[in-house]
Amino acid sequence: MVYAAYLTICFIFGTTFLAIKIGVDEGFPPFLSAGIRFFVAGLILFLWMAWRKKASFSLLLKKEMMITGMCLTFGTFATIYWAEQYISSGIAAVLCATAPLMIVIIQTTVLKQKSSRLGFIGCVVGLLGVVLLTLPSLKGEMHVNWLIGCIVVLLGQVFYASGSVYMKHISHRMGDASPVTLNAAQMILGGLMLIGLSLVTEPVSFEAFSSVPAVSSVLYLIVVGSMIGHSLYYWLVIKTGPVFPSTWLYVAPFIALTLGVLLYNEFFSWTTVLGGLTIVAGVLMVNANHLLRLLRKSPVSKTTSYQ
Repeated sequence: MVYAAYLTICFIFGTTFLAIKIGVDEGFPPFLSAGIRFFVAGLILFLWMAWRKKASFSLLLKKEMMITGMCLTFGTFATIYWAEQYISSGIAAVLCATAPLMIVIIQTTVLKQKSSRLGFIGCVVGLLGVVLLTLPSLKGEMHVNWLIGCIVVLLGQVFYASGSVYMKHISHRMGDASPVTLNAAQMILGGLMLIGLSLVTEPVSFEAFSSVPAVSSVLYLIVVGSMIGHSLYYWLVIKTGPVFPSTWLYVAPFIALTLGVLLYNEFFSWTTVLGGLTIVAGVLMVNANHLLRLLRKSPVSKTTSYQ
């Protein structure tokens, strides 16, 4: 069951980037699309947890959750949705794999935490991968908006990394709230911020709601991407710990690249693949110690201790 759930989240998270791209290309305003997705998904999950007596509405008023929602949902996905107007879904997915590198950079530069030599080398390797990934733009083969889109996605990963570090720092203040409840709360608040951003930056238009592909993409992202995908992810965190589920970052980008090329005729070059492999190699080096500990203890054997 653990491995089945893991393969499922890898596939789901790999498909969400193409779903975002379809919705944006069909004319759905990016910020509105992201806001609806996360607000609706978060609200349904939160109400479900409240019905089970595992969520308190006072959680939505905590500044910690507002900051988390601003980083993990608002900042992360406002940038991804906006950027996918100009870059392919596969490129967006690979660039999102830099999140662990951003976490290490923040921990060492802002929090002044010591990093291992291998972790430092991993960051350098990962950033080299980003350069390889953006080579078509640097050679003048892509439009300038393509390069800007790549930079914006990387900025979003700084938001994500900041939110992750902050959430780890303040998790003890959240009492006994489950990870699913905390995630639902930050999705609600981040979704509201995205809708607010849409109201002040995007023209009011209901044409996108008449597009079957656009509406289907939003529904898919709400139900499959956010509700099922994230719930399975946090179930795996409970069953196995945080390291094993997070390895989806090494698999999903290449699923996204493949789907984008095969189903959506997206741009493909060997520098893209090389850049993606280099980024993943850097992330593997950054997480080497955690992964070695994971290999010594099978996720399935650890699951039995919870039963």
